[in-house]
Amino acid sequence: MWHNLSVNEVIESLNSSLQGLDGDEARHRLAQFGPNELVEKEKTSPLMLFLEQFKNFLIIILLVAAIVSGVLALLGEGDIWDPILIVIIVFFAAGLGFVQEYRSEKAMEALKQMAAPTATVIRNREEEEIPARELVPGDIILLETGDRIPADARLTEAVNLKIDEAPLTGESVAVDKMTQIVPGDVPVGDRRDMAYIGTTVVYGRGKAIVTGTGMTTEFGKIATMLQEVKAPPTPLQVSLDKIGKILGIACLVICAVVAGVGIIVGMFDHILDAFIWGVSLAVAAVPEALPAVVTISLAIGVQRMVKRHSLVRRLPAVETLGCTTFICSDKTGTLTQNQMTVRKIYVNDEIIEVGGAGYEPKGSFYLNGASINPQDEPHLLRLLEAGVLCNDAHLISTDGVWQVRGDPTEGAIVVGGVKAGIKREELTHPRISEVPFSSERKRMTTIHNTPQGIVAYSKGAPEVILSTCTRIYAGGIEREITEQDRKRILQVNQEMAAQALRILGLVYKSLPGKEYGGEVAERVEEEMVWLGLVGMIDPPREEVKQAVALCKQAGIKSVMITGDHKLTAEAIAKELGMLQENDMALSGSELDKLTQAELSNAVEGIKVYARVSPAHKMRIVEALQAKRHVVAMTGDGVNDAPALRKADIGIAMGITGTDVSKEAGAMVLTDDNFASIVAAVEEGRNIFANIRKFLLYLLSCNLGEVLLTLVAFVIAAVTGVHVLPLVALQLLAVNLITDGLPALALAVDPGDPDVMQRPPRDPKKTVFDRPMVSWILGMGFWIMATTLGVFLWALNSGRSPIEAQCLCFATLVLGELFRCFECRSERYSIFRIGPFSNKWLLAAVASSAAILLAMVYIPFLQSPFHTYSMTLKDWGIAVLAGATNLIIAEIAKLVMARRSRFAIPR
Repeated sequence: MWHNLSVNEVIESLNSSLQGLDGDEARHRLAQFGPNELVEKEKTSPLMLFLEQFKNFLIIILLVAAIVSGVLALLGEGDIWDPILIVIIVFFAAGLGFVQEYRSEKAMEALKQMAAPTATVIRNREEEEIPARELVPGDIILLETGDRIPADARLTEAVNLKIDEAPLTGESVAVDKMTQIVPGDVPVGDRRDMAYIGTTVVYGRGKAIVTGTGMTTEFGKIATMLQEVKAPPTPLQVSLDKIGKILGIACLVICAVVAGVGIIVGMFDHILDAFIWGVSLAVAAVPEALPAVVTISLAIGVQRMVKRHSLVRRLPAVETLGCTTFICSDKTGTLTQNQMTVRKIYVNDEIIEVGGAGYEPKGSFYLNGASINPQDEPHLLRLLEAGVLCNDAHLISTDGVWQVRGDPTEGAIVVGGVKAGIKREELTHPRISEVPFSSERKRMTTIHNTPQGIVAYSKGAPEVILSTCTRIYAGGIEREITEQDRKRILQVNQEMAAQALRILGLVYKSLPGKEYGGEVAERVEEEMVWLGLVGMIDPPREEVKQAVALCKQAGIKSVMITGDHKLTAEAIAKELGMLQENDMALSGSELDKLTQAELSNAVEGIKVYARVSPAHKMRIVEALQAKRHVVAMTGDGVNDAPALRKADIGIAMGITGTDVSKEAGAMVLTDDNFASIVAAVEEGRNIFANIRKFLLYLLSCNLGEVLLTLVAFVIAAVTGVHVLPLVALQLLAVNLITDGLPALALAVDPGDPDVMQRPPRDPKKTVFDRPMVSWILGMGFWIMATTLGVFLWALNSGRSPIEAQCLCFATLVLGELFRCFECRSERYSIFRIGPFSNKWLLAAVASSAAILLAMVYIPFLQSPFHTYSMTLKDWGIAVLAGATNLIIAEIAKLVMARRSRFAIPR
């Protein structure tokens, strides 16, 4: 741990010096340690990525069916459109999968781009600029404002040095750096004597000795984790793979049984006829539209999510959101506004509360709960005037959006001043000198020429700045500060700190004479006059509290994971309702003391994690996944990338997020708002419900078709009457008419209104639970019974085989179209959800009905499809028989509603 060693110990360990390395030694070390760059494992070629999309068992079955159907079509024994449509569907789904996976390979490239291109080093006792990839351990590097740190390094000199480590730690406030040893095993964000590759100097200057390059840096560790972690398959992918295997085996069995039985009982004159029938039935059994409908359903969900500030990069992630059980969220900017805000001011022995949130300069002041006019409070005005003057931040408005240019903490004081009517540009107090903030002094002082004379204002750490005071401004006068005053100030400081406020003390001093003589800091910053304390916090987003409550209602647990201090994290979590009385909060150091087994046992009760590292986030995700939870993890920094990829659904921040986190995540929040995650979860649940709807529709209808044919074969074998309800081309036509457009229309069905009042579905359970299997079997048998009944009635009524087959064909198509309306809800009556509320479904059914009419009435289609011009009476029979699908389903829902806690209102 380099941060535990003194500068001399680091120099000795690296066999270097403060004068840097000479050229020969640097070249020797470059050969020894390798270039200072991230090493990427061998990537999968685009061609292999594309071919991997065809590993899905259902896809393989569809391709085989397409090839066989195509060969038969070329031999004049089938319709060429069926194999063409299957191939288009398969390649469409595979192409989308390829694009998603190819994009996910970009995370390492984004990580590489964060490295600095050049570095200023001391070589051969002279400063020179070299490519950053040539840096080696032991090099002395120079750091200036604006520089990107080119390697991990131990600081040897820090002059007012501040480094933005947000890409690495996720925390937006720049870190004050120093050269003193940082003892103990502390998180990266607390190692103030270190500088890390990819972070940026925002203030001051420094020198450092390189301790790690390439894959041995903190970025290198993240790169290693990023390449080792692969996104887990979604629950839907697992379910669809199982469906594919089951259907594939079923198709082979069906094909063999039909062909074999047909040949044995003499139904086919040639083996080729039996094979054609077997293939046709297998194609009917496989819902070839399924991959495309699933993909399109997810894509439509993506478009809906864009409107709700969520951009999905991996399509399967849409469905994963629907069964999320834990949302692990960053604090800064996601749960909070990422805009420091003055909440409390302690002045004249009174605590004044400040309203408003964020940088918008609107908000009232309150004393003991009552609103006050700040212009009537001279002590408050004097304190805020000091805070506004001793300040380098600026408040600006761009297109009506208020922003702070400069340090967020200073910006909060400027906003507080404007709320009270104090604007720096309106004060005639020009700054004539300053003593900048430093981590050693823990304060900043500015000197101003005011109408009352030369005045110095200071702000800084309360206990430090209080020690410079000999007087206090209270009761409208300056007087000697007493020991009782000091105790009271420190007591209030502790109370405000316990509320997770970031606190600054403010003091002033009138300097003698009409002109400033340029006194040194030590003389200016003594015998100061105490003004008061200002307490600030990054406030929670207003809409997040409601979103957290909605998560609870939906059975989802919200967890805060932050690099901030535990006390601050707990306060925000309590305010948002995330941390309840029996919940636990854990720091990174406390987490280190737990074994993975101990963490897994406790993880469901931990709602706040503070001061965590990238490795901690990985452990948290793994512990939750070990408990069979579906985990959504947010992140914005480079440090978050491995956990984003490891989580079931990684959610990157669109505004503050690094390119690395965006590439690693499956989803990007365009507004960095926790509430948008909850909206995405709702959309995910609706999408899964719609996928379930068209699965229910496709499989119950396809089962009906298969059962119709199998039972007809048995009847034919027993009776010796070798007339089947449908010919092979009719069977394929049913698939064409009913499987495509209606299934797609179900994919865009509006969601149930109570979707967020149900618990998450169990990810361990397949999509085929008992209720769904019951619906598929029940309605499959009913479709078979009604259709076969019409066919047998027609034959017994003296109709010709072609008329009986045409009636059977029309009944089957109409029955399946009626069935699609009932599949809109397994729970509610179609008349409750509104039979006309899905306009796409109405259009799809109308189009399918039009195709049916064309096959029945267009002369040149009648012969191949075995149809005739049906009479009105014939249509009446077909419609009534088909409508029984709707009637039986309505009766079943009514019975289930009476037995279920989801009772249908009357």
